[in-house]
Order: sequence, then structure tokens, then C-alpha cells
Amino acid sequence: MHTASPLRRAFAATLLAATTCLAALPATVRAEIKVGYSDWPGWVAWAIAEQKGFFKKHGADVKLIWFPNYSDSISALSAGQVDANCQTWSDTMAPLAKGIPLKVVLVNDNSAGNDALMTGPKIKSFKDLKGKSVALEEFSVSHFLLATALNRNKMTGKDVKILNMSAGDAAAAFISGRVDAAVVWNPWVNKIELSGKGKPLFSSKEIPGLVPDLLVAQEKSLAAHRKDFIGMVKAWYDVEKLLREQPDEAVKIMAKIVGLTPEEYKVFLPGTRFFGQKENLEAFGTDASSTKTLIGAAPTIVKFLEDNKLIEGKAEFAKALDPSLVREVAGK
Repeated sequence: MHTASPLRRAFAATLLAATTCLAALPATVRAEIKVGYSDWPGWVAWAIAEQKGFFKKHGADVKLIWFPNYSDSISALSAGQVDANCQTWSDTMAPLAKGIPLKVVLVNDNSAGNDALMTGPKIKSFKDLKGKSVALEEFSVSHFLLATALNRNKMTGKDVKILNMSAGDAAAAFISGRVDAAVVWNPWVNKIELSGKGKPLFSSKEIPGLVPDLLVAQEKSLAAHRKDFIGMVKAWYDVEKLLREQPDEAVKIMAKIVGLTPEEYKVFLPGTRFFGQKENLEAFGTDASSTKTLIGAAPTIVKFLEDNKLIEGKAEFAKALDPSLVREVAGK
């Protein structure tokens, strides 16, 4: 069964993007903008805009390019092989630190429960977690989630025994009783709950803004095709409305893209907070003290990357934020 790609969740993918050379964009102006997307609900949903005619409705000449391997899409954007890409805020930091001119123009969603620390009935608090084994994919969003959760409970990674394994293997190890806890993302969160072996002790729902999924553009492409990107923002708001008002219709389109049935795909929706206009205006706000804004979430993300030596140089993340499209569409 085709499931959400682990690489979509990996902070370590930043290393691949960071080592990719920046290629010059073609001198001639393309008639369409090429946008990379991959297997995550907030990005798969772009297929709705394509199939429902929302791009055409808003005058956006867009060609969606599917990347089975998420890290390849990051490299493609860094090299200028696509005009824009769907990627996390964390995976945008290393290219920015390398001086690649990127602009964040839209927030598709936040993980709001799709990533979780799963524990059994014997572990009811973080105090009970001390000294216990925790399976997770090192340096991924799962690792970031655990580090954040431990910090909030006055603990560190040294207080637990971290075992590095893929999300699927971590879930299997937890269900079989070989580890005390596991940090995974859906569909494994749901599978563990259905097994009756565990429930979330902490999830991404408790850290709003720290796991944002974005549309990131090449600066040159944004300048040359601003009208198309404005149309993309408008089209996305139509997508978000359809997801909110007619989820069954939306899920049919999304499920087909990734080879799942609508029933199988529905598990992803509750843990994904899709962003409309109001949420985007808030995310592009200037309150650096709130993790609900991109500028407020960035320092926590960068610290994790630096602590684990996943980034070289300084990421000028404030300069990468371009709220002008979201504000123009909102008439502000």
C-alpha cells in the first residue's frame, strides 16, 4: 500500500538540498510555472486545484510535477529545475543557509496530530517515560517532536533510550512490545490506535505552527510569474474550502493520486490543519514570540537543526518570507 513518504518528514533531507548546486534558470520566460509536489495531504491537495479547474479559474498557468521521492523535489527547487516546490519550513533552512534565493509564499497546512509520541497504558506521563526505549527516525520531524516534548517537560534526549528505525519499523516494534514508545506519523499513528496497544502521549496538535508545510518559490520565478503565483494562492483557498465543505469529493481526488481508497485516505485529514486565508495571514504575521507565525517558529526549528549538525551557515529565514501575495489576495 502506498503511504506517506518518510522522506517528506525528514529534516535530514535538508542535507541533500544543501549539497545541490544552484543552476541558472532558463533565459527565456516559460509559459507555465512548474511546481513540485509529493506525498503529504497538504500537497497532494494541489491535485484538486488542477482537476477542478481552480488554476484556470484564477488565471494561473501551472504544471504540477509529482516527485515520488520528496528529497528530490527539494534538490530540484534548489537547482532551479522547478519554479516552486511543496516543502517544510525545516527543509527550507539548509538551502537558505547556502544562499539559495527562495521565497515562502503560502502555508498549505500544519501537522495537527498526524505526528505523535505513542505510548502504552503503563506510561501515563513523561515522568513514566524516563529511562524507557523510544523508537523513531533520527533527525526527522519525529525526532524534533520528541525533543520539543521532552524540553517542555524539563527533560532531554538523554532521559530516554532512542532507537533509530523507520516509522513503519518503529510502529511494528511498538505494537509487538519490543520498545516502550514510538514516535511516528500517520498512517502508523492510526494503526497503533486501532491495534489497541497505544495512544498519543504528545502530538503535533500540541505544538501549533512548528510543523508547517509550505509553497516555496525561486525568487526569480516569483518575480517573472507573479500573476501565476497570485492565481495559485486563490486556487488554494478554493481547495481549502472544498476540503472543508465537501471532504468526500476532495478525498476521492487525493486518494487516487497516491493509490489509496478514499476510506484509507480519510485517516490523514483529521491530523492535517489545512490553511485558508485567515490562517495564512496569521502565519505570515510579525509576532516573533508566537510559534503560530513562521518567523516565530523558525528559531526553534533552526536550533534543532544546528544541535544535530543538519545545517551549515546562517539561514536568513526572515528574508525568505514573502507575505505580499497572501496580503494582496486578501486586499490588505
